[in-house]
Amino acid sequence: MKTIFACFALVTTLLLGSCDQTQKVIDVAGNVQLSGSYTVNNIANTSAGATIPDDLTLRFAALDKSVRGFTGCNTLFGNYTTDLYALSFGEIAVTEKDCGPKLMAVERAFLDAINTVGSYKLEGNVLTLYSKIDRSVLITATKETKEEE
Repeated sequence: MKTIFACFALVTTLLLGSCDQTQKVIDVAGNVQLSGSYTVNNIANTSAGATIPDDLTLRFAALDKSVRGFTGCNTLFGNYTTDLYALSFGEIAVTEKDCGPKLMAVERAFLDAINTVGSYKLEGNVLTLYSKIDRSVLITATKETKEEE
């Protein structure tokens, strides 16, 4: 009876340990996949006629799960977490330069979108960030390739 219990305990431990390792592999793979620099092409809820600056960027670093970027006016930085295709940002800090009402409106829409992200999809070199509320598209961005950097 003790042998059966010991075998059961061993199998249970191995199964639970392998699930934990599988989750770690999935998390690392998601972070590595997301890692890189992206140029933002579209932001939901920007006012009609608003121009997205060419230098609006996000950069994900898998090693420390940090995110950095440029809003067209200010620099942003913080951290992120992934779980399969779920994506969430921690507290995002932003420098405080004032760049005029049009650029500040785009920046506000960008930061509001980042704060409501719940998931992502990376297809080819196009990153799409979705709302955690209704899965609507919040941000689309293009991953920079080595030739562009």
